[in-house]
Amino acid sequence: MKHILFIDPIEKLNPKKDSTLMLATTMKEQGIEVYLLFEKDFYVSNKAKSILKLYNFESHFYEDGAYLKSFELKESVSLELHKNDMIHMRIDPPFDTRYLRYLWMLRYYTLQGIKVVNSPDGILRFNEKLHAYTQKSSLESYVGSSVDGFMQFVEIMKKDHQELILKPLDMYQGFGVEKVSINDANLAFRFEEKVKENNGAIVAQPFCADVVNGEIRSLYFKGKELGSILKVPKKGEFLANIAQGAAFHAIELTPAMKKECDDICAELMAEGVDWVAFDIMGNHVSEINITCPGLLVEVSFAHKKNFGLDIIKAL
Repeated sequence: MKHILFIDPIEKLNPKKDSTLMLATTMKEQGIEVYLLFEKDFYVSNKAKSILKLYNFESHFYEDGAYLKSFELKESVSLELHKNDMIHMRIDPPFDTRYLRYLWMLRYYTLQGIKVVNSPDGILRFNEKLHAYTQKSSLESYVGSSVDGFMQFVEIMKKDHQELILKPLDMYQGFGVEKVSINDANLAFRFEEKVKENNGAIVAQPFCADVVNGEIRSLYFKGKELGSILKVPKKGEFLANIAQGAAFHAIELTPAMKKECDDICAELMAEGVDWVAFDIMGNHVSEINITCPGLLVEVSFAHKKNFGLDIIKAL
């Protein structure tokens, strides 16, 4: 059985703390046959055999067993895919037409008996932000491109809030997130500009002041919590994003929040979505990451345990 990690180009990644490369390294250390697959070499053919160019690699951990001390891409090999091989979908968003093409192509492979994690059908069905907004604990949210609809939402929010967050529906790592005053005379214009910048619907939510105290990232696999961390923004900032300088440490979910995450994962597992990363602000589930759940390195480091081993055991 081969494990094939479908991944972004190495030059786009930070190998030292990339979740996919950490998992790949852990697999190799466990004696598992594992390869990397890049976008330029990915295809489907309904007539010829599926023989893909896959890449070997050599990598080593620091003593912490989480961060990579070294990574080197090695020679490629051309191997045929067989039933029971497994492809791990690890391409980062944005969830655009390019991303959709890959999901459709991966779905073709599932029909040939090859397992894909996370399931392309599951990823297609659930938007990471919109699914979070169906939960009881979610923040008040507006999603769309209608100025009238947005301004109606603004009037409702004015009763209890002074600031809003505007953000894309299909991006990641805090890209495109903007905080605005709810009383800005040019708010409707700014909203229209944001819609143009993102080619369609965007998200508007009241600014959650709890974020200055940190945002939780909780990793789950096969319905079980691996571990959780609290990400704390740099002083004077509101984005709790590690890639943009936020600090982090291990944390335990409250029983109520853990039950909510457990229930969501049970629903997603039924659709073939095994790997899930929750973002939680205060008592609100703000995002349910399923396209390419990340921070495996940081969560493992904070808990002093390689959670890649738990993923491997559950596969």
